[in-house]
Amino acid sequence: MMRVVAVAIVIGLACGAASAEDAGPWSRGRWIDLTHPFDEQTIYWPTEKGFRFEQGSNGPTPKGYYYAANRFASAEHGGTHLDAPRHFSAAGQTADAIPLDHLLGEAVVVDVTRQCAADAAYEVTPDDLVAWETQHARQLVDVILLLRTGWAERWTDRAAYLGTDQVGPDAVAKLRFPGLSPLAARWLVDHRRIRAVGIDTASIDHGPSTHFGAHVTLCGGNLPIFENVASLIGLPEQGTFVVALPMKIAGGSGGPLRIVARLPDAAD
Repeated sequence: MMRVVAVAIVIGLACGAASAEDAGPWSRGRWIDLTHPFDEQTIYWPTEKGFRFEQGSNGPTPKGYYYAANRFASAEHGGTHLDAPRHFSAAGQTADAIPLDHLLGEAVVVDVTRQCAADAAYEVTPDDLVAWETQHARQLVDVILLLRTGWAERWTDRAAYLGTDQVGPDAVAKLRFPGLSPLAARWLVDHRRIRAVGIDTASIDHGPSTHFGAHVTLCGGNLPIFENVASLIGLPEQGTFVVALPMKIAGGSGGPLRIVARLPDAAD
């Protein structure tokens, strides 16, 4: 039922046709953009080239109208982006094959900013997830799980965000930021049923990871991952409606993502 209502809400809001009763608790809430802009400052993995933008010959034409057309180039994984299950699973869904109901729906926020402030390489544990469930008297089922580490507030400082401002293969060993522990990823796949998981850091695995166990487990479970999500500070811990639509790259292992959140009325 939640899935049907969620789709109806998106359609109604987009068309402007849904009444307050039809749209439920999001009918009068406001939208928040959870996407970092793509430009020359956008953070990519140290081994990847950054976002490249080539401006065209923009301006007025001889016929009197204005015309603009630019070019860009980007790795699949950089800035606010999707990790499709294919990223770490040969049998996983590619970016164009992910069902829409894994990309939109109610979101919950697990706040670990306190733990991450004390340990820059903190890994979210199953206990953190169970503590959220206990506090809110519900299980992490049929939701988009967002992990709030507080790292999005460091976005404009590459060294503070990644742990290093160096680039190239040697920089990877210096990465230091929070993530989801492989044990917590396994617990989610084996014992809960979420739609997707997102985090406000450069990777769902913490910076020092070398085997990327959270990626392997989540992608093996065909769960999409959203990385470099912008600030989650304005979101309540439950009740937000999220739409996360990536570039639909045929056969892609990921791609640039536009993710937005609709706050419920009570949070407006």
